[in-house]
Amino acid sequence: MITGNMLIGAQAVAGAGAPVYGIDPSLGTKIEPAFHGGSQADVERACALAAAAFDMFRDTTLEQRAVFLETVADEIMALGDELVARAIAESGLPRGRIEGERGRTVGQLRLFAQVVREGGWLDARIDPALPNRAPLPRADLRQRHIAIGPVVVFGASNFPLAFSVAGGDTASAFAAGCPVIVKAHSAHPGTSELAGRAIQAAVAKSGLPEGVFSLIFGSGREVGTALVTDPRISAVGFTGSRAGGTALMRAAAGRPVPIPVYAEMSSINPVFLLPSALASRAESIGKAFVGSLTMGAGQFCTNPGLVLAVDGPDLETFIAAAAAALAAAPAQTMLTPGICEAYQSGAARLLEHGAVATIAQGQPQSGPTQGQAALFVTDAASFLANHDLTEEVFGAASLVVRCPDLATMQALAEKLEGQLTATIQFDDADIDAARALLPTLERRVGRILFNGYPTGVEVCHAMVHGGPYPSTSDGRTTSVGTLAIRRFLRPVCYQDVPAALLPAALQDGNPLGLWRRIDGVLGQN
Repeated sequence: MITGNMLIGAQAVAGAGAPVYGIDPSLGTKIEPAFHGGSQADVERACALAAAAFDMFRDTTLEQRAVFLETVADEIMALGDELVARAIAESGLPRGRIEGERGRTVGQLRLFAQVVREGGWLDARIDPALPNRAPLPRADLRQRHIAIGPVVVFGASNFPLAFSVAGGDTASAFAAGCPVIVKAHSAHPGTSELAGRAIQAAVAKSGLPEGVFSLIFGSGREVGTALVTDPRISAVGFTGSRAGGTALMRAAAGRPVPIPVYAEMSSINPVFLLPSALASRAESIGKAFVGSLTMGAGQFCTNPGLVLAVDGPDLETFIAAAAAALAAAPAQTMLTPGICEAYQSGAARLLEHGAVATIAQGQPQSGPTQGQAALFVTDAASFLANHDLTEEVFGAASLVVRCPDLATMQALAEKLEGQLTATIQFDDADIDAARALLPTLERRVGRILFNGYPTGVEVCHAMVHGGPYPSTSDGRTTSVGTLAIRRFLRPVCYQDVPAALLPAALQDGNPLGLWRRIDGVLGQN
């Protein structure tokens, strides 16, 4: 049963701040109950509980922590259709999408349980003492990674499950041994409460201290800023707008003790159409591109918002195929009235831009929060001269840039901001052009795709969902995949520590059976 309460440790707490309601985006109507925002006292309580829980939680065994993650997954599945139905109502997303997202959510929790058990993330290193080394002896030095401290996670608007309360940021922080306080997104408060109750139940069943998890609501920036600036918080995970992410970065940097903010923000995910690929399959590329562009009303971080290609008849074939496919695309309900309004404003900016022509628009809207897909075109010189053409439009809109030659395409790639992804459509004859483009893209993006489309992110060991600023605040990290755990760890070195005081990961005899690096040699010893 959804109550509208926050979850602070083991308690359900009624907020006293301004009310937040879930909105049915297909109708534009409120969904009961109201969720009242937290106060400074609620933030204080959640942070105090998290700090008190930290040492005990990070000291759990690998097996205990892995079982906890699996218990969270089990509790989410035990919610059954109540969770799915509420997420559909609050997001307007179809059942198949929500059920798939629930599968992804529990799948990444279970994947991190495997990571925890394996223990490689500890990165255990031992350099034994060399007392007889000349001219100076070497002390016994041992290193492992430990949890960084309590983490604040901000739920995302576009993924009510997989990037929200029990999503990837929370899963990776738990895996590292960090208590988590989630600031729920106001777009799906009921979904957030249900997922939060599942985590709360898993904490209790696992015998963990209550401060391992809390869930707080709040409209505006007051609650979020209070959480980020609390001295007991050690890191932040955020998925959202550039304005929101940079505001949190400033708040975190302005603390007496600054902390990292791992923010995934904005990306236009360029698609490069190389000449031979266009010559051989421009029509099929155009149709598939529109499928990627309009998936989920374009409300993905990896939505392909920019296309670059050499001008000519083959590009015209691509444009014609894309225009025909897009003209038939129905308008789709967007996640919230605010997101829909922002999309319509961004699309209108391109529609009215003096350097941009409209190629096609999708079917017109028939509901209050529907977005009409759109495809635009400009030339390379105009794109270079108008920085506003590089700004993300969050939704099913994309801009095609006509380039006079490959050299210009390469020059435009050099001018792009940091991106989550870049896609190259190529055939064998394009291999030299692709080779020339790769170094630029390696410097500009986190994931490079060949002959695919960027929409969708696989949760696995090799995935990178990150990139240079402004796609993320720290291009050395990822928010998806098992490498995400590294954001919430730091190394500690133990010098000449008595054997009785060494953590199990660094003890002689390797009681945990880890792969460790001893004198630089990696092995299970």
